[in-house]
Amino acid sequence: MDNKNCLIIAEAGVNHNGKLSLAMKLCDAAKEAGADVVKFQTWKTENLLTRNVAQADYQTTNTGIRESQFEMLKKLELSYDDFCAIKMHCDDIGIIFASTADEPESLDFLVELGIPFIKVGSGDIGNISFLRYMGTKHLPVILSTGMSNLADVDISIRALIKGGATDITLLHCTTNYPCPYEDVNLKAMLTLRDAFHLPIGYSDHTIGTDVAVAAAAMGAGVIEKHFTLDTGMEGPDHKASTEPEEFKRLVNSIRNVEVCLGTGVKGPTSAEREISKVVTKRIVAKREITDGDIFLEDNICIKRNDTGVLASQWDIIVGKKASRSFKVDEGIDII
Repeated sequence: MDNKNCLIIAEAGVNHNGKLSLAMKLCDAAKEAGADVVKFQTWKTENLLTRNVAQADYQTTNTGIRESQFEMLKKLELSYDDFCAIKMHCDDIGIIFASTADEPESLDFLVELGIPFIKVGSGDIGNISFLRYMGTKHLPVILSTGMSNLADVDISIRALIKGGATDITLLHCTTNYPCPYEDVNLKAMLTLRDAFHLPIGYSDHTIGTDVAVAAAAMGAGVIEKHFTLDTGMEGPDHKASTEPEEFKRLVNSIRNVEVCLGTGVKGPTSAEREISKVVTKRIVAKREITDGDIFLEDNICIKRNDTGVLASQWDIIVGKKASRSFKVDEGIDII
């Protein structure tokens, strides 16, 4: 991905609870909060998993319901027609629509629908055949790297490239909902950058906004954060998500960080140059100096002054001969 500013993704995920009307409201709220992208997850349950796979512990904890993943996801599944309507609504309100395809048929559908990039969930790290197929679509790829080590990520990158992918961004994340601070390991994002020389970002599953803002300050080009209308709603991901007002504060904080990061060139600002005229210390006459005197420590000193050479020129001035007279506190203006 090539973005001048950090790409901020409101991860609506499955927080629509299987209802198109709620998905539309999530799009509206994400737009209002200032997100660049609102992202969902697209799958056909029968193509995604077998019927007897157990829920993850966090899913059981967050929903209060013990059932199979198949049963849970079937209730959360939106139809392709639903996603067509969501994409049209996003176009109308001016926010980018995206979705993670969890299996090949849904990937084909989303590419045809017009997604701007392919988002790979952490569950497909190492899924070589699917990753190669993603690469054949020749779209930018954002690859989440939860539950993986560098070897897993390397295998996945190679599969994408073998398929034809040329634009890959790596998202560090910890797959836990919510993720405790001690498991964030944000420096691993920099490890990914240094290991693979690819753009980096962060997919945030923590409570609050501090970690996402820190990731932006560390150089994340993409920030993905789970987004919901109400963290008290029923569903597996609401509790680890951010409500609209908090998400809006997150966006504002990241945009402020971007401004603060600047160009990286070290030098005074125009305001500093003005201030320096009256606060910078310069070399001045400690006592009256006559033409021909030698500048020495007993006749010159350092003070704030608006004339005279800078204090950094001390070693150049000491030992030189005055070419004119100077009054007490007059700036020494010759070198």
